[in-house]
Amino acid sequence: MATSSVGFGYRSYLPVRSLQYHYLWKTRFNTVAAVIEAVDEPDGFAKEGDRQDKVAGETRYRIKGSEGDREWKQLNSKDLGISSSMIANPTRQVLNGLKRKGYDVYLVGGCVRDLILKRTPKDFDIITSAELREVVRTFSRCEIVGRRFPICHVHVGDDIIEVSSFSTSAKNSSRNMRTEIKESSSSDGDEDCIRLNNCLQRDFTINGLMFDPYAKVVYDYLGGIEDIRKAKVRTVIHAGTSFQQDSARILRGIRIAARLDFRISKETAHYVKNLSFLVQRLDKGRILMELNYMLAYGSAEASLRLLWKFGILEILLPIQGAYLVRSGFRRRDKRTNMLLSLFANLDKLLASDRPCHSSLWIAILAFHKALADKPRSPLVVAAFSLAVHNGGDILEATKITKKITRPHDRSFFELLEPEKNLDFQTLLDEVMDLDASIKDALNQMTDGYFISKAMAAYPQAPYSDLVFIPLQLYLRAGRIFQCVKEEREMGFESKQGSKIEYALLYSGDIPETRHVFARVVFDTVFPLNLSQEL
Repeated sequence: MATSSVGFGYRSYLPVRSLQYHYLWKTRFNTVAAVIEAVDEPDGFAKEGDRQDKVAGETRYRIKGSEGDREWKQLNSKDLGISSSMIANPTRQVLNGLKRKGYDVYLVGGCVRDLILKRTPKDFDIITSAELREVVRTFSRCEIVGRRFPICHVHVGDDIIEVSSFSTSAKNSSRNMRTEIKESSSSDGDEDCIRLNNCLQRDFTINGLMFDPYAKVVYDYLGGIEDIRKAKVRTVIHAGTSFQQDSARILRGIRIAARLDFRISKETAHYVKNLSFLVQRLDKGRILMELNYMLAYGSAEASLRLLWKFGILEILLPIQGAYLVRSGFRRRDKRTNMLLSLFANLDKLLASDRPCHSSLWIAILAFHKALADKPRSPLVVAAFSLAVHNGGDILEATKITKKITRPHDRSFFELLEPEKNLDFQTLLDEVMDLDASIKDALNQMTDGYFISKAMAAYPQAPYSDLVFIPLQLYLRAGRIFQCVKEEREMGFESKQGSKIEYALLYSGDIPETRHVFARVVFDTVFPLNLSQEL
């Protein structure tokens, strides 16, 4: 029988494994099994035809446990504004491939949240009733990755779709959550127990949503929809417990709040601040990954502000933390400065589906540190950025600089008043000196001893000698500036036009990265909105 739903066409076969033919998970709060029932249905879990919507497209249920009742909702995805066209084609191929085999499939986590918010998801995550080995057998290009939390990577063209299994999720469930695996049952309540069990392992309520694209149903067991409406980031379990279980959630919470412009709930914010020291226990690779998500996907300025507000910036980026302290920048300061302005201009060029390579934001940090340590003339900065853009031809860059009439931003202490009649050789020497200072800054950013001294003048600041930039990334960032010399880089052709090739930018293509770097610097130093009278 051919079936088509929200643009998902597939042919049904005998089901191999669905949630009803998987496991029954009776989620226990302490030692008392949870009871799931429809609201206003005292006789137990209502049948499909007996359910009464409280509002259009919404059905409410209640979970009874020893710690009190928890209400959850089942919503029509169309009423939430979700359509199949919003789901990327590679993801649809994976969903259809599993559905054809008879497995239950759902979209889970942040992608469901983003679909509701009409945002382009950074990626799509799938969870299925299939075992991971069954997922591998379903797709020709698929492998299981991860030891502690194994998932499948399904390759569709150049895309990788992550697929997890309900069975794996159960094995990795919290020790505080006791589950019983019993014989399969055909009741709808069993399926809800399985879905609920998985959602309770999520980090934040707004990430604890499940979407069945074939039934056109979104399951909300944790109040995630309401928190989306309130623009609030809140942990699924007690925030203190959640962050001690996984301190990466501290950084993820900040990243989500920054990207969505959400506020962090009072309890969650309290523990973000008071348990911020836990992030030092994270693997350096994980820290780099989380920082890259913050700074390379269009929400860098907001992320830096939140990291500073909660006392985490001085742990992850002590050099930049020291700069804010010296600048008299308060924790909740609404003002801006050159560091934040650089990243605000970078944000204007990026988005969750148009990120940059991590070498770009590392280069921007090094560039700013060099200027903060030794302020320069805006003409020197202009000539340097133009030289980077055109492959290092300083002679050409200085000629163009002489023609600049746009005023610079005088609010930044990093920029000196330009000298009148600055001669060519002096400008050239200053550009080369700035280049050397940036390379020194890169070295200092990867020197644990130097980093440990960055906040030494502030005894209340936490000690940090964290170096998370690996050698390969350090070298790639350095290559952005290697071209600066008196002759054009051999074989280099200047980028034509202002259009950004995002695939190249994401891959770390040097000419594209140099183009965006120069654009960000120039727009920061010479903003268009300044009056000629300044």
